[in-house]
Amino acid sequence: MRSLERHLLAWVLGALSLGAVLLVLASYWVTLDEMGEVFDDNLRQVALSLVAQRDPVEAGEKARQALQLPPVFEEHGQFDFTTALWDRSGHLLSSSDPARALPFIAASGLSRVGQGDDAWHIYTIVSGDRVVQAAQRGSARQVLAAEAAFKLLLPVVTLTILIGGLLVFALRRGLRPLDAAANDVAARSAASLDPIDARGVPLEIHPLIHSLNGLMHRLSDSFTVQRQFVADAAHELRSPVTALRLQLQLLERVQGEPQRAEAIRELRLGIDRAQRLIAQLLDLSRVEPDAPTKRDQAVDLAAMAQAAVVEHSPAAERKRIDLGADAPAEVWVQADPRQLAVLLDNLVGNAIRYTPPEGRIDVRASVDDEGPVIEVIDTGPGIASEERERVFDRFYRGEAGLADRDTPGSGLGLAIVEAIASRHGARVTLASAASGGLQARVVFSAQRPVNRVR
Repeated sequence: MRSLERHLLAWVLGALSLGAVLLVLASYWVTLDEMGEVFDDNLRQVALSLVAQRDPVEAGEKARQALQLPPVFEEHGQFDFTTALWDRSGHLLSSSDPARALPFIAASGLSRVGQGDDAWHIYTIVSGDRVVQAAQRGSARQVLAAEAAFKLLLPVVTLTILIGGLLVFALRRGLRPLDAAANDVAARSAASLDPIDARGVPLEIHPLIHSLNGLMHRLSDSFTVQRQFVADAAHELRSPVTALRLQLQLLERVQGEPQRAEAIRELRLGIDRAQRLIAQLLDLSRVEPDAPTKRDQAVDLAAMAQAAVVEHSPAAERKRIDLGADAPAEVWVQADPRQLAVLLDNLVGNAIRYTPPEGRIDVRASVDDEGPVIEVIDTGPGIASEERERVFDRFYRGEAGLADRDTPGSGLGLAIVEAIASRHGARVTLASAASGGLQARVVFSAQRPVNRVR
């Protein structure tokens, strides 16, 4: 696991070390260049002094013994100069150090001869029939520049270590509030989702703290909804299970065939209600806000309406209900087809359960000014206006549902419809139908793009 502190320290200290090395190298090259200019000027002065001498031999001896360098160089005895006098034909007349053979150069001026440690800096003056040379090895200049840079090395290293130590201290002190926040989070239990205190935390960490607080707020809401859902589900499941147990006991006790048939019918209704409740609980869990979503695709609402009518036709026929689809044209939306099928199943199923025999149910798909619309219109008892908001609450059945004990409702159908519609950016409204029943209307967003693949 990579440490942010170590990562930052490695980069900062590495940059400091590289800067120190570059500073020393720059000092070496600057010193070498400056010393070169000084020594070149000294070579010119030595050569000019030799031109003023009359006797070549004597001049060479004096140049070797009596030449006075500037005071700054007197302590460096190894930086002596070598001089030589030539005639115009290239014959050596005198030399301050015969062991050092200088090359003959017939042109006046400064020149550099040789490579590496054997390189010579030579200043030549052609005066009459004489050629005067003053020379110095290049290695002498490099040694002086290296010594000057080395004297700078110790202060630079000391300063680098001092700055590095201060950076380590400052970084650790700056990250201390982050450690406190991390310890605060680590010390919490799964049930403690209070916001993290951002006071004292560096401004750069505030976005992370705000994101964590937002996450914990969403988790708190999700856990609250989950706990409420589990409590409601347990309460609702207790009733059908108890009813099934009582109906089973009644079935075991009855003697006559008519009573047995009635007990079996009651048991079947109880099983149907429990089965539907469990199925709806599963459907509701799949459309919760934190549930995983599938990739949307182009869905034809007209085809979905016709499929829902075909699926529920047997149930409608048993109650002698006229169930039909009014979807003459294609109506495309971008949605999850399985969830839309669940939405229509609940709307049509509710309409069939609450519509009396000889009634009528129409499933319509169309496009109006608001966007794509799917509607389920029945001739049932409808829902009172004061209850139309509450019927979307989980396990709320309303007055009509409570009054009809033979209808195996659970109060989850419209809650599932609203959850699916919300996930698709749609809006669900309930209104009184012209026939006196209920009109359930789901309007999809007209701005949602549809990628049709046929």
